[in-house]
Amino acid sequence: MQEAPAIFGVDQSLTGKSWRWLGGNMQLDDPMAGIAEDIVNQLLLARGVARQDLAMHRDPSLRAFLPDPSEFRDMDRAAERIAEAVIAREAVTIYGDYDVDGATSSALLIRLLRMLGHDAGHYIPDRLLEGYGPSGEALVRIGQDGSSLIVTVDCGAMAHEALAMANDAGVDVIVVDHHKCSPELPRAYALVNPNRLDESDLAAAHGHLAAVGVAFLLAVAVVRTLRQRGYFADRSEPDLFALLDLVALGTVADVAAIRGLNRAFVAQGLKVMARRQNTGMAALIDASRLNRAPSCSDCGFALGPRINAGGRVGESTLGVRLLTTEDPDEARIIAEQLSRLNEERRGIEAAVQEAAEEKLSGQHNRAVQLVAGHGWHPGVIGIVAGRIKEKTGKPAIVIALDEESGQGKGSGRSISGVDLGAAIIGARETGLLVGGGGHAMAAGLTVEEARLDAFSEWLEERLARPVAQASANQVLKLDLALAPGGLTPDLVETLDQAGPFGVGWPGPRIAVGPVRLVKVDIVGTDHVRLIAAGDDGRSFKAIAFRAAESDMGQALLHGSRGRKLWLAGRAKIDDWGARPAAELHLEDAAWAD
Repeated sequence: MQEAPAIFGVDQSLTGKSWRWLGGNMQLDDPMAGIAEDIVNQLLLARGVARQDLAMHRDPSLRAFLPDPSEFRDMDRAAERIAEAVIAREAVTIYGDYDVDGATSSALLIRLLRMLGHDAGHYIPDRLLEGYGPSGEALVRIGQDGSSLIVTVDCGAMAHEALAMANDAGVDVIVVDHHKCSPELPRAYALVNPNRLDESDLAAAHGHLAAVGVAFLLAVAVVRTLRQRGYFADRSEPDLFALLDLVALGTVADVAAIRGLNRAFVAQGLKVMARRQNTGMAALIDASRLNRAPSCSDCGFALGPRINAGGRVGESTLGVRLLTTEDPDEARIIAEQLSRLNEERRGIEAAVQEAAEEKLSGQHNRAVQLVAGHGWHPGVIGIVAGRIKEKTGKPAIVIALDEESGQGKGSGRSISGVDLGAAIIGARETGLLVGGGGHAMAAGLTVEEARLDAFSEWLEERLARPVAQASANQVLKLDLALAPGGLTPDLVETLDQAGPFGVGWPGPRIAVGPVRLVKVDIVGTDHVRLIAAGDDGRSFKAIAFRAAESDMGQALLHGSRGRKLWLAGRAKIDDWGARPAAELHLEDAAWAD
């Protein structure tokens, strides 16, 4: 089939992309002329929604999207074991990862058990001292301290040695995870993970869930099991919907694909978050200085980074403690501490970013941008890898080397079409890595410093072709095009009706033009700010974040005088002035003359 022509003839934009429609042609002279509903439907159709399913996707609900938890392997076995622990009042410990997904997953199960009249302890490993995943020593020690049941969340899928130690010590461990699994599963009492290789097609279709989403399905299964056992004969059933704020935060912050069930989790979870029923979540919102109901982007850029800061540069338990406390004063103190740690993290991150970028010189021909350095803080390497990936358009791995151990802890971020997690697992299985795993877009690893070069060359050989293919197909997908006069707050509100947006469910991207730039300058350290005016006499503000040194930024700053352009990006509300206005968060631009 012949490829559709580029939009406005843009085969190579200022970022080197060709412009194509995501769905159908939506070039609109007046996008608000009584066809708002058509715009929303078109956005949904362009994201793969069948026409007969438009209604359920316009208002994604759990009733429409929630599967039967029993479809997942080991789910019923896990639910039965937790139900037994609740009834018998066994000591239970939730063992979580130190990131947002781990914190929200842990908090969800702790709050669930509290609703059921049962307390549970928590254990969050220290990122620097213990690293990712459950350690056998910690599991055995928790068992010796009295816990007969441990539930690991957001970790454990590849913890073969640790779980074998717990099993030999007679400790029951249930694994609730979403990371890639190997064919041989660890010796857990139950392992609930939609990414098990032996999972059913229906369950595997939910492989994009974050661990907190899998934990919510387990909560549904536990309550159902207790109901069948008559546990609620003399007590009320818990309101599981009250836990959806945790699911929304963990799902968005873990960059899980916002499609299918995750759309319902996030859409409904944001409504719960706005009600501020969780004391710790309310304090977190206040510490983030949000004076409105949190949005999807707030979870990713304001709330999530604060929870993450505890595990990155502070105390790993702070996130779980915040999200499970019922004491407003304690919540406020922890939330403020996390905000301070987040500012500290920013400074550390900037230093590592600068050092990593210096080491990138000479790597422009390599498929994977791999850099390593001594003294780099392991808590920020994932963020730096993400920044390098965005800047270079290639998978990036950043490794913090430790002179004492002779090993490095690495974190990687990938581009669409390149499965980094599978590559890391492959490298581990060939003996190049001490450990490692992850999913398609993100992965972690441990490597001997002496094997760095061999690992780098192996990655090049493994990923050169898929990276080249992904890079050759650089396309900017647009949803609609309009004149500056069409960029209004009403349009932004209409576009938002097709949300929530995130990975796998991209926010609407629009092209506005043709325009001339009335003003262009740099704000902050490297953001390009501009005012654009069209032939219709209307003007608007736009900003391109972290773009001053890019080819696009330089062209806008120094080569745009007197020339016409098309500008492409996301329409947002600017509410700083007396009246809200629409602005464009710029992602690309192309000459229109």
